[in-house]
Amino acid sequence: MLRSLLIAAAIYLLIIGMALLIVPTRFGVDAVPQDPSSELVALLRLLGAPFLGIAVLNWLCRNAGPSQMRDAVLMADLIGFGVVAANDVYGVVTGEARDLARIFLVIHVAFTAAFLTALIRTRTPQSRPTGTTTAS
Repeated sequence: MLRSLLIAAAIYLLIIGMALLIVPTRFGVDAVPQDPSSELVALLRLLGAPFLGIAVLNWLCRNAGPSQMRDAVLMADLIGFGVVAANDVYGVVTGEARDLARIFLVIHVAFTAAFLTALIRTRTPQSRPTGTTTAS
């Protein structure tokens, strides 16, 4: 499950990152004005780069065994997708988000839940707070 999750997240983030770099105004449909400033386009492209970096991290960790480093990658994914999902929820509930946000909300909540589950199930003992144990 964990390997598949990291591969799926890597592919998803690669697609988002490439879309922001190559077709930023089309990716931002209903959120970016018809005639965006060059500064806005540059900012959207700039935002694509971290997506690519995280995609590579997920891809490289897909076969990693239990370790504090793998736990750190899972935690980073959990936080990243969780914050994005929370933003999606807010935007959809308040009506401030574009219609497409409803689809992204489902995707981001699913990734958040999957990374939370993966982290709980596979976290190494060294990564747990001192004084906690797990049942064997």
